[in-house]
Amino acid sequence: MHLVMILVALASACLLRCTWSEPSGNWTTRWQRSLLLFLLPPLLLLITALAVLCMGPQGQMIGLHTDWFSYCLALTYVGMSIFFGLQLAAQGWQSLQHIRNYPQIDLDGKPVYLVDNPVLFSAQIGFWEPSLVVTQGLLQALEPEHLEAVLTHEQAHHYYRDTFWFFWLGWLRHCTSWLPNTEALWQELLVLRELRADRWAAERVDSLLLAESLLMVASAPVIASESFCAAFSCAAPRNRLEERIEALLGEPETSTPSSSWTWSLVLLALLPLVAVPFHS
Repeated sequence: MHLVMILVALASACLLRCTWSEPSGNWTTRWQRSLLLFLLPPLLLLITALAVLCMGPQGQMIGLHTDWFSYCLALTYVGMSIFFGLQLAAQGWQSLQHIRNYPQIDLDGKPVYLVDNPVLFSAQIGFWEPSLVVTQGLLQALEPEHLEAVLTHEQAHHYYRDTFWFFWLGWLRHCTSWLPNTEALWQELLVLRELRADRWAAERVDSLLLAESLLMVASAPVIASESFCAAFSCAAPRNRLEERIEALLGEPETSTPSSSWTWSLVLLALLPLVAVPFHS
């Protein structure tokens, strides 16, 4: 019976991911749909595995016997998920410790780590309280007003705690990299994250300056995993860069409230726990 639960969860996860299509609609609609399709399948698989582990390898469930095979499958998946999480956390910690070896300067009243590198790069790197990192090339190449626009964008990432939340999303990405459309949804969430930060920054600095700054640093490489690094020059296909530029130069998007019922669908991932009381 446990194997049936696992197969049903796996089939449901694949079907949900297969419903993904090219993004359309405003930012709120795209964010809700993309995040739901990204979150629900891995959560369903994880909760199913945990439910199987809670029930154990022996006993019966609605008259059907359980076995060690399904229990070992669930244990392997949970173990691998924990391993991926620890691995990702270790990489983030190492990146943060490496960054803290660089000299720290005061930039507009904020502590910033300065990397002696000619590329144009800035990013928040870390977890809940990330560190702001800029390169010497960025300080030398940008005029003060453009630099202010870049720093305001990075302040938006700190405001939304993007590095913290995308660490967990990045963990789920690693856990289910084999599911359909995982990478497409990940890239969509990354560009939506940047669009949100651009919108927040455009309310505080001139959007034209922000667009010009983005074009200047668009070719900069990413020096850390995007799971715990929110960079102004987020790596993305050319069409996504054009999307950010058009959003900054076009009319501001009308803000629409989030739909609470959409997020309630995430609770569907808890359905496997309903089977636990029926195990004996």
